[in-house]
Amino acid sequence: MKINFVKYQGTGNDFVMLDNMTGKFDSLTIEQIRFLCDRKLGVGADGLIKISKDPNADFYVDYFNADGSQSFCGNGARCSTAFAEKIGLIDSSTRFNAIDGFHRAEIANGIVRVEMHDVAKIDQISDDFFVQTGSPHYIHLKAENDQDIVSYGRLIRYSEKFQKEGVNVNYLTVLSKCEIEVETYERGVEDETLSCGTGVTACGLIHMSLNDTISNVSVKTKGGNLSVTADRKGEGFTNIWLSGPAILVFDGSIEV
Repeated sequence: MKINFVKYQGTGNDFVMLDNMTGKFDSLTIEQIRFLCDRKLGVGADGLIKISKDPNADFYVDYFNADGSQSFCGNGARCSTAFAEKIGLIDSSTRFNAIDGFHRAEIANGIVRVEMHDVAKIDQISDDFFVQTGSPHYIHLKAENDQDIVSYGRLIRYSEKFQKEGVNVNYLTVLSKCEIEVETYERGVEDETLSCGTGVTACGLIHMSLNDTISNVSVKTKGGNLSVTADRKGEGFTNIWLSGPAILVFDGSIEV
């Protein structure tokens, strides 16, 4: 089968995008998805996204990690919004559906902002944190003598507590009152990714919870800069938005 695809990246988090509005790729197998995401044999990506029809929204974001597993992906959702605009599904705003439910998104001047779901609370595990932002994230405030993110990430991800379901692992470094840096080990990729939207969101909320006078955090990742805004609601947050660039890299075709 010949597949026409478009590749997008959101702050270095890259995705193979498929226009599935006609259902053409409904039968795509997990093995084929893994092949397309393979950086040696396929197109190469952190994940694959099928933009499909949804009766109650503009489109459905059907996201797969590189290993074929599924979750919500913040940067993938932002790139999906940009792709939907490119193929004429939407103009400057949208309401889409995903594995975790409905989201709103807006696009202007190359910046895509996606509304994330409310976070009821941030859990603390000893000196670390756990937050569910569409995908589960374990966050550690980085110290100078900490090991690299891949080594630390694998230690946590394959620990007894998280081995079965998996967990994304983030290092959070405070740069200033309103700016942080985030590193990510991502389950499903099982390696470091240059950026992770749900992880950036989780770390932004943690920084806000530790600094109760701020509601907007700038976030540096190895792939670029994002921002997180939110309003406090009890022990958690509401009106959470993730913003940043979503860039078309190239398009092409491949046989699978």
